[in-house]
Amino acid sequence: MDYVAALTPPLVMAVAFTALIVTIVKTQGGANKAKEDGIVDAAMARAEATRQKRRS
Repeated sequence: MDYVAALTPPLVMAVAFTALIVTIVKTQGGANKAKEDGIVDAAMARAEATRQKRRS
């Protein structure tokens, strides 16, 4: 039974890692992509505006 106890933590981590990767892949693109791109674009524009204000 020691081998079951030794294999359980790596097995649990492998399943959790696989679930994480599947979730990441599923959330890429689709309906959320435009919203996520908009948020990133707004953040980049805000950062650029702040950078330009500091130069002026």
